[in-house]
Amino acid sequence: MSLFGMFLLSFSRLSMMVWQWDRVRQTGIPSEILLQGARADLILLGYFIAIPLLLAPVLAHPSRASIWKWFTSSWATFALMFIVFMEMSSPQFIMQYDVRPNRLFVEYLSYPREVFATLWNGFRTAVILGIGATVVLTVLFFYIFRRAASGMQFWRARTLLLTWPLICLLVFAQVRSTTGHRPANPALFALTGDSMVNSLIINSGWSVLDAINSLRKEANSSEIYGSIPPSQVLAEVKAAPWLRDHVFPNKDIPTLHRQDAAIKRDRPLNLVIVLQESLGATFVESLGGLPVTPELEKLKGEGWWFEQLYATGTRSVRGIEAVIAGYPPTPARSVVKLSLAQQNFYTLAAGLGQQGYHTEFVYGGEAHFDNMRSFFTGNGFQKIVDLPQMSPRFVGSWGASDEDLFDKSLERLKSLHAQDKPFFSLIFTSSNHEPFEFPDNKIELYEKPKQTVNNAVKYADFALGKFIREAKKQAYWKDTVFLIVADHDNRVYGNALVPIKKFHIPGLILGADVQPKRIRTIASQVDLGPTLLSLLGVSSNHPMIGRDLVRDDKTPGRALIQFNNYFAWLDDSSATILRPGQAPLMGRYDGGTGVLEVSTDAPLQEQVTKAMAHVMLPSLLYREQRYRLVK
Repeated sequence: MSLFGMFLLSFSRLSMMVWQWDRVRQTGIPSEILLQGARADLILLGYFIAIPLLLAPVLAHPSRASIWKWFTSSWATFALMFIVFMEMSSPQFIMQYDVRPNRLFVEYLSYPREVFATLWNGFRTAVILGIGATVVLTVLFFYIFRRAASGMQFWRARTLLLTWPLICLLVFAQVRSTTGHRPANPALFALTGDSMVNSLIINSGWSVLDAINSLRKEANSSEIYGSIPPSQVLAEVKAAPWLRDHVFPNKDIPTLHRQDAAIKRDRPLNLVIVLQESLGATFVESLGGLPVTPELEKLKGEGWWFEQLYATGTRSVRGIEAVIAGYPPTPARSVVKLSLAQQNFYTLAAGLGQQGYHTEFVYGGEAHFDNMRSFFTGNGFQKIVDLPQMSPRFVGSWGASDEDLFDKSLERLKSLHAQDKPFFSLIFTSSNHEPFEFPDNKIELYEKPKQTVNNAVKYADFALGKFIREAKKQAYWKDTVFLIVADHDNRVYGNALVPIKKFHIPGLILGADVQPKRIRTIASQVDLGPTLLSLLGVSSNHPMIGRDLVRDDKTPGRALIQFNNYFAWLDDSSATILRPGQAPLMGRYDGGTGVLEVSTDAPLQEQVTKAMAHVMLPSLLYREQRYRLVK
């Protein structure tokens, strides 16, 4: 098993290095990648050796020969089947996420229907070849191991018991792989400034097993960067220019404060948030991207256009927690999926509900995906409208087309307006999601074949344009603020440790009496909530730490970025990057070119403390259930 495993893992790594040679070559350490990769492979194989080794004193006797032979050959086959499957899955995952399979691979297993539909419609050939190769190799390995087991010779009991502790010690050393204070972990193999190349060093099996282990510990997730006292965390966060003059009267909810709306209104405005699936700045020509969003380009001059808005993460749920709850990112899963946040957790819907708003979520797919239904219904959304409540003309792997979604949304908005009470509607699109299915003959294709990301983005933009044009004709337009914002970019990749450029997203606020404006300062998705409340004319208590850009959109801002296990604090002067088990790094990011240059100098301690405080805060608030309103 170990010999076959080492061969398979080394061959896979070498193949992927050849495939990604341009980026591997730039690191200047291809031989070290192979050497350290072999070390990582020994760690994974050590885990597989440990199970039968621990059972050997009980089962490895002639009297239990049939059981032992069956178990060892089956276990060895299972181990190699797992290794083969994970390595076969890696290239497609790297193409999508620019990293080996990690926690996203595990999280998506909770949604087999959607994932299978995506794989079958978008990657059918790769799926068939991958499964076929795995099955064939599994049968072959089982045959080899059964033959090997048939000639197995057993040690005498005394020899076994005397030798067994020494073998256990050797395997323990193999798994620990270091004499340092802590055993080896994936962070130890981060040898380059390119996250994708770093992921090639470890194998996919260990990467996924480590992700599963991390998921069990995510209540304390931010502690992977170190620790600072909670009092210092709160003091540092509250020292931000937009928070330092506020009063925080509730010790049980330490970030709860009153925000008085910068715009006073006799009647608060309605709010519609269109959360655009995977719409990064890479698809917006005026932000340095491709010319596939002409409708958005037309609209940008009609409202507040964000020139330097950054997503907090790479998943839809991360965008949801930031935009809808104003919640900063952590290395853990989004709070949308965490147990302690399923009720009594602050969202805009919960806050606006206390102000007499009707609140609802409209989605073209099935709202149970990514645990959205549970999170939304438990935290202020009074109504959920998803695929079963629609009569779509086109349904893809992820649900109704964006046109069908917007048609239903227009119907709902008209109905809500007729009730003569303020409303908040969150509309979440899905047409721009792999495998990029959308109706025929709707747009002039940007490229061929049809099912590409650029064509899907252009269709999603087309549907958005139709929606806004129709909404402008309705009576509620003059009383409603619309936010159009992406949850994240389509694919986050690049040869930087943190590919900041791929976190750049478009954002546009328009409608009602919103006047055209360019927001040029760096902004984060967590700033949108406080800004929207001010535009609506809603004064309220809330725990959000974001910035009200209505009051100040000129002074320097900052962005909070979570990329795998790296956290980046980005401001106008520098980028501070926190790494698990390693010293922080300092870099300089050029927004024009999208290049992050990492410095060899140590970052300023005040910048590290600021970054540490902002990544520690959300874990602290979640763990103690202190991100909420007063009951």
